[in-house]
Amino acid sequence: MSAPPHHEHGPEDLCATGTALYERALREGHVRSADSAAAPCLVDFGLLHPAVADLSRLEPVAAAVALHRLLKASEQRIADERQRETKLTETFEPLMRIDGQSTGAESTTTVTVLSGLDRISQAIDQAMADSSGELLAIQPHITHTTYTAPEVHVEALARDQALLDRGGSIRTLYQHTLRHAPSVIARYEQLRGEAEARTLDEVPERLLVIDRTVAFLPASKDRKLALEIRQPAIVTFLATTFERLWRLATPMRPEAVRQQSLNGITHRQRAIAGLLIEGHTDAVIADRLGLNVRTARVHIAKLAATLGSESRAQLGYLIAESGILRQDGVTT
Repeated sequence: MSAPPHHEHGPEDLCATGTALYERALREGHVRSADSAAAPCLVDFGLLHPAVADLSRLEPVAAAVALHRLLKASEQRIADERQRETKLTETFEPLMRIDGQSTGAESTTTVTVLSGLDRISQAIDQAMADSSGELLAIQPHITHTTYTAPEVHVEALARDQALLDRGGSIRTLYQHTLRHAPSVIARYEQLRGEAEARTLDEVPERLLVIDRTVAFLPASKDRKLALEIRQPAIVTFLATTFERLWRLATPMRPEAVRQQSLNGITHRQRAIAGLLIEGHTDAVIADRLGLNVRTARVHIAKLAATLGSESRAQLGYLIAESGILRQDGVTT
């Protein structure tokens, strides 16, 4: 009776026949070459090799050695794909900006990939220079991956002031953690004109909407890739999303709102409570709210003390029972 056909697969999906034969080879030190006919994948993946002293036998490669070898091959494939992605972006980014007549009106580019900080900055500068209307901006908390040099902030400040001098307006959403940040305070001390700012516990990724005709979004975590969007429906959607967040946000400038608490629970602690009952870890809560982990844990400890909780599980129950997440009118 012939063996069933062997289906092709990768080393990460080792077939049952191959797994059993490889296990036997590891235990016994070898298997017969004929046994590998039912699982040729073991030789193909380098898990079995002919014995030097007896070619009728196959000896196994140590599992640790085999794993290391396969992982190295996988890492190389990933590196090759990333290099291919970079080359494709570099090749097509300038081509996407060509407004050729032969492409037809239907295919005119409305979403452009911008590669490199200089290219992104140039595109934003050009859009701002052409504007005399409105800038809507969302600025999330700054981390080590989103750090920008001081001179970049100076250039952005000059760009924003030029818009205000032309009679334009600027509205910016920040996270609550930036309400007292020196860089943010200094910015509004220097800007002259119609510039407003509000804050929320959480905000989406960075967003710029200029005159409701063009929007800029980051396309990578390090912000070295960005999207320039000129598709009217998408830009309108982003502007509408901004307006809804703006109505929910707490005014910071021109008038900051004094921090208040309700029944001993601050707005920040309410935000943390909402994330706690969703089951998030301290690290995730800190990242979502733009805090460091130590500060988040201090707030959690104060919340637990206020509610009389003696454990993490009890804290979730007490938050739900207290009704603090249903209370309105609390500002920070």
